[in-house]
Amino acid sequence: MQEKLFEKFEELFGDTSDAHLYFSPGRVNLIGEHTDYNGGHVFPCALTIGTYGAAKKRNDNKIHFYSMNLDNFGVIEVTLKDLSYHAEYNWANYPLGVVWAFAEKGYTLDTGFDMVIWGNIPNGSGLSSSASLEVLTGVILRDLYNIDALTMTDLALIGQYSENNFNGCNCGIMDQFAVAMGKADNAIFLDTSTLKFEYAPVKLKDAKIIITNSKVKHSLVDSAYNTRRQECADALAALQTVVSIESLGDLDMETFEKYKSVIGDPIKEQRAKHAVAENQRTIDAVAALKEDNIELFGQLMNQSHISLRDDYEVSCEEIDILVDLAWNTSGVIGSRITGGGFGGCTVSIVKNDAIDTFIETIGTAYKEKVGHEAEFYTVEIGDGARRLV
Repeated sequence: MQEKLFEKFEELFGDTSDAHLYFSPGRVNLIGEHTDYNGGHVFPCALTIGTYGAAKKRNDNKIHFYSMNLDNFGVIEVTLKDLSYHAEYNWANYPLGVVWAFAEKGYTLDTGFDMVIWGNIPNGSGLSSSASLEVLTGVILRDLYNIDALTMTDLALIGQYSENNFNGCNCGIMDQFAVAMGKADNAIFLDTSTLKFEYAPVKLKDAKIIITNSKVKHSLVDSAYNTRRQECADALAALQTVVSIESLGDLDMETFEKYKSVIGDPIKEQRAKHAVAENQRTIDAVAALKEDNIELFGQLMNQSHISLRDDYEVSCEEIDILVDLAWNTSGVIGSRITGGGFGGCTVSIVKNDAIDTFIETIGTAYKEKVGHEAEFYTVEIGDGARRLV
């Protein structure tokens, strides 16, 4: 990939002698969905698929973005004088938002830069192509402009800040944190209220992680994601009138059941119930993994999907079909929706000797039921964003 990126970079922008190559992974969340903005725990891991970027400083104030995946947009040019969102920039609003966020945080660039990207994360799949691109841009800017004071955690927070305030999606910290802080063969057990985390080895013995792409694209900005966040905020505000908590993640189920009536709205009560229960499921799942109890981990994944489907209502018909098919396939330890929801992917843990049957059986049945094919990825857990060359 390095060769192709540099070839395209040279074709568009000339000399590549001072250009560098960077990589930023996608991520999958094993359990702990929609808990990150509710002060709960999450358990994501970085993947070995992701976004590659070649970049080089310029001598003027122009910034050029080019995607080899979306070459129909051509080179998108902006200047350091106008770091504002424009709908016609499309995908480039994500890296541009990071440049804007750097400036907002006091790291104003003295010159522009050229950037060519190529990624192998399916767009709209729920594997965090946007966070991957945001953290990639952060790593590039830190490196090109020698901003050594910024840590990888800082870059994750800047990526989240840009997505919240520039691109208008009120996401939590999980995606950017997983992309920035990933570690091969480990998932990240992260307390999103404090950003305290630990790496937990993912030892699946005779099983692998399979991601199934429903091929139903989602857009968190245009979906009910922000609505869900507001519903949880309203539920929290009501609960705070009777119990001393900073976030829904501070509650256990017993306390929630005792005080839930104060919420006064059955929909908001459902949303809060998911946030509280999912946080506990995540804690229990990591404990199960540490004890090599993969079967319990799988059961908790299944319970997570039921909660996301029924209480949080972020699934969709196609995803539910995939999960139901997985639950009824021999050799599947657990399966659930992953990511923001409203389409995207499922994540399943499947025994090695059942993987071929899993892909063939579910692939055939899914196409019969919905009329289009799913895509399957057997994934490896990789390291976080970094400069390669």
